[in-house]
Amino acid sequence: MKKFILPISILSLALTNCTGLQSVANSLPSILENSSIGQTQIAAGLKEALQQGINNQVQNLTKTDGFYNNSLVRIGLPSELQKVEKTLRDVGLGSLADEGIKALNKAAGNAVKEATPIFVDAITNMTITDATSILMGRQDAATQYLLKSTRSSLYNKFNPVIKSSFTKVGADKVWSNIITKYNALPLVKDVNPDLTDYVTQQALNGVYTMIEKEEINIRTNTAARSTNLLKSVFAMQDKK
Repeated sequence: MKKFILPISILSLALTNCTGLQSVANSLPSILENSSIGQTQIAAGLKEALQQGINNQVQNLTKTDGFYNNSLVRIGLPSELQKVEKTLRDVGLGSLADEGIKALNKAAGNAVKEATPIFVDAITNMTITDATSILMGRQDAATQYLLKSTRSSLYNKFNPVIKSSFTKVGADKVWSNIITKYNALPLVKDVNPDLTDYVTQQALNGVYTMIEKEEINIRTNTAARSTNLLKSVFAMQDKK
């Protein structure tokens, strides 16, 4: 069987130290040699797993209150505004703070709808070498591959959508009202946060968190391997 060498730059997606790197490099040839699964099938299996993560988890974030009702990814306030929230609640304006937080989460949900085409491109462009090293990597190796492949593009896609969504869901007016009321209070320092950038970053974090959740489920729970391909491919990583 032809021996292949995995590039260090790819393996680093899955491993964080030299010991782990050497372990995977040493184990892959024997695992592949003793398996009926080829490298092309491994790539297909990893792509299917990522697609399952997008279908099962990321799409849920686009549903009504998909972010707000999910404790793993609910977007709270940036540190600059946490004191604003506390002050509002202290003076009996807690409902206004709640409205503002919900508006941020709705804007994030609207932006996630734009993610799928970018994810599909990244999955399509995954190479056989990428897939093999990801399979034998750590539990979030596929998620890290997507993060490195898509975060910049997703930020550029999400940011204007979130800015537009602020207007669509009324978040711009809500937060303008909140910040105006807060800044009018005596003895407080005025705040003027960049909420568009903050929500964009938090929305991205939420997307990758949900993909990681599904990846770990597939890696550790054989019942989550919903197709014969997933069962065959991930059985290989069980042996590492």
